[in-house]
Amino acid sequence: MHRYRWGHLVLVLASLTACSAVADTTTDNTAIRALATQQEQAWNRHDAKAYADLFTTDCDVVNVIGNWWNGRAEVEHKLTVAYATVFKSSALTFTDVQIRFLTPQLAVAHMRWTMTGAALPAGLAQPKQGIQTLVVRKQAGRWLIDAFQNTNAVPGA
Repeated sequence: MHRYRWGHLVLVLASLTACSAVADTTTDNTAIRALATQQEQAWNRHDAKAYADLFTTDCDVVNVIGNWWNGRAEVEHKLTVAYATVFKSSALTFTDVQIRFLTPQLAVAHMRWTMTGAALPAGLAQPKQGIQTLVVRKQAGRWLIDAFQNTNAVPGA
């Protein structure tokens, strides 16, 4: 009888844990969508510090032309230069955000975007629309971008 009660207790606790994870998913989903909004707003203000602050300190970023940046400080530095040059008149809009949770503290987000006003050098594809793939991690109650891959989409391809 004792073994039965212990097993029952384990099942009840597992069920409660699963239910709380589902309930948190709604809140976390909203928080990750807010992260996308913050990313869009920081980009459109050309605020490299605010944009970089959305990333973990040791993040990995592969930008739209294939440059690989390591860490929040490099993201901020590279965007400061880019906002003063090729992206100084750019405007970013997210058109779709899809989120899949891997664990309660880790998710993958795919975000479709459009951009106007970018002026990359000749020979590079102008970023007009694409998809970002983000690995986002919950740290100290806040969702941050841990890994980021940005890809141009070619219309009709």
